Amino acid sequence: MKAVTIKDIAKTAGVSYSTVSRALSGSPEISAETRERILEICKQMNYTPNTVARAMVMKSTKLLGLILTGVNNPFMSELAYHIDRQARARGYNIVLCNSSRNTEQERELFELMLGRQVDGIIICPSGPESYESLRPYLSRIPTVFVGENLREAPESYVSVDNYRGAYIGVEYLYNLGHRDILYFGRRRGSTTHQLRAEGYAAACRDLQLTAQYCNNAFPATSIKYGYQLAKQLLSQQRTFTAIFAATDTNALGIMQAAEESGIRIPEDFSLLGFDNIRDSSLPRIQLTTVEQPKKMMASVAVDSLLDRIQSEVAGYTHRILMPTLIERSSCAPRPF
Repeated sequence: MKAVTIKDIAKTAGVSYSTVSRALSGSPEISAETRERILEICKQMNYTPNTVARAMVMKSTKLLGLILTGVNNPFMSELAYHIDRQARARGYNIVLCNSSRNTEQERELFELMLGRQVDGIIICPSGPESYESLRPYLSRIPTVFVGENLREAPESYVSVDNYRGAYIGVEYLYNLGHRDILYFGRRRGSTTHQLRAEGYAAACRDLQLTAQYCNNAFPATSIKYGYQLAKQLLSQQRTFTAIFAATDTNALGIMQAAEESGIRIPEDFSLLGFDNIRDSSLPRIQLTTVEQPKKMMASVAVDSLLDRIQSEVAGYTHRILMPTLIERSSCAPRPF
């Protein structure tokens, strides 16, 4: 089927090509009545604007690239939802891609976004090495990193204070009377997880607790991997009264393994997560967790990116947002 063009619309409406263009662009040079009539004809003829041609004229596609490490990760999917809503509210659409925590694939997706002429890119990097991998492209397009603290890198990023979040979590469990707190799911190769583990260790030092770790041998965090690791852990004699899981997905895996083993939460041990994904508040879960403010992270990321797109002055911003503790029913005072 032949695509309907502006010339077809002009012929049907009995107006010039330029009049149709003005109607589609919202130009005040034609009357509201003419504009409405032309738009109605466009609707009846199923006309689809040529966005490529429009972008060449306007020098903007009104598209933002969004590269995530895994769209199947609940935290990432919620973050993407909020970024999409924030972008749409500002007149932009999102092109979403998944890097699968693969640096080479991440670089290929960045090149793809450049080829599609998106106006800017928001990226949740696969790891600390992402900055060096992508640095050759960063001068060509406005970019904002989300979720990994780039420390002193001269690029815009938005992150939660993962160190402080872990510290808050240990303090909370300590105030419930827990002195044997296990940190579950420490994963190397991630700045986020490094900072959370450092925050846990610092709180243990300050509170004179002995740090205990159950390290994650898997390449990523998920309910599946949390479950597998927890099955091994819970088959051994317990030396803890509380578990601080590095992520909510790990915590959900722990819950599954505990239920299969006949272990009750919080009666047999308290469980604290990190992220506050949507499933954490479900009735049978009610996970106490440290929240990453996903909606605020999305808003700051989109605003920072559009500021860079629209500003003629080059620059970057570093934004670190504060986490908060969300108290539910998976934690309880340690029985004495």
